[in-house]
Amino acid sequence: MILVITPEIMIPNETVMINQMMQAGLDLLHIRKPQMGKREMSELISEIDPSFYSRLVLHTHYELGKDYGISRFHFREKDRKEGKYQSFIEDNSISTSVHDITTYNTLEKEWEYAFISPFFPSISKKGYGENATVMEDIPYRDNKEVKLMALGGITPENISRVFEAGADGAALLGAVWEDEDPLNVFMRCRKAILNHLKRDSSL
Repeated sequence: MILVITPEIMIPNETVMINQMMQAGLDLLHIRKPQMGKREMSELISEIDPSFYSRLVLHTHYELGKDYGISRFHFREKDRKEGKYQSFIEDNSISTSVHDITTYNTLEKEWEYAFISPFFPSISKKGYGENATVMEDIPYRDNKEVKLMALGGITPENISRVFEAGADGAALLGAVWEDEDPLNVFMRCRKAILNHLKRDSSL
């Protein structure tokens, strides 16, 4: 599985590129705009092809889910600890974030998947994750109910290592949006995953 997280601040032609990535096989798009108001968020969603709404994940303004038929919601670690997800469990898919394998192993089965970061040194947050050991800790995973999504510093060059380490998917952020051609980066990542899966199936 391959996911893309939006940049915090809108960039030129962002929704055009989102539609292109969706058309090209993006599994899920996480809309993470922490400073964006409800009206702006609604305008953003309206610029995305409605056929892709089932693949959108909201990080804020969850009430817009009913307006657009979106049933995927992501909760920060803080919000998870405060139980803010409880009313969303039924009839929705929920995800969250963790920063170590011990916390991941304690997640209950109501979570579809969890981001674990930083997998590699971050591209969008300079200096973050330079001494990360998350990838080395994956062998200690014992949670079979919740999918594990790697996040942090993932590029076309290292994405295959994510799956070799045992993750179920990869989330892209800085590598995509800080490049002059986000669609090309996404396509290269997707191709690398497909090639990795082919190699695995032929063994």
